[in-house]
Amino acid sequence: MTALFSLLPESVGTIDADSKQTILEQLAERFAGVYGLDPVIVLERIEEREKLGSTGFGRGVAIPHARIGELNRPVAAFLRLSSPVAFDAADGMPVDLVFGLLSPEAAGAAHLHALAAISRMMRDEKLHAALGDAADGEALYALLAGGIDRDAA
Repeated sequence: MTALFSLLPESVGTIDADSKQTILEQLAERFAGVYGLDPVIVLERIEEREKLGSTGFGRGVAIPHARIGELNRPVAAFLRLSSPVAFDAADGMPVDLVFGLLSPEAAGAAHLHALAAISRMMRDEKLHAALGDAADGEALYALLAGGIDRDAA
């Protein structure tokens, strides 16, 4: 989808979650199902990163991310929550948009560039509002694909 990371339509959707842990578990399951990864390893890596500090970005967005050996390039997943959940975000606000990123162990700068691109997209006020209003996963994916294309230009 982009030179920085892959985001497949099946990796985008809306979920019900009542805790940060549930979000991370469902994110790990989504990554595993879509990209053929081990959900236990994905969850372990995401939790390890989360212990270093919350990936709650602010303004209702979290960007959980980790590095994992089974990948050749960064991959992403996007989850909209049916209702906001506390995530220990920097601004103290609950999150309702979760943009996950997994990169190869040795991704170095590629991981940071992908995180920066996701961060820029999630700061876009129009996109942020549109993601909250999108009717379904297909509409979410279309918005994200457009946002990534704009960001790459």
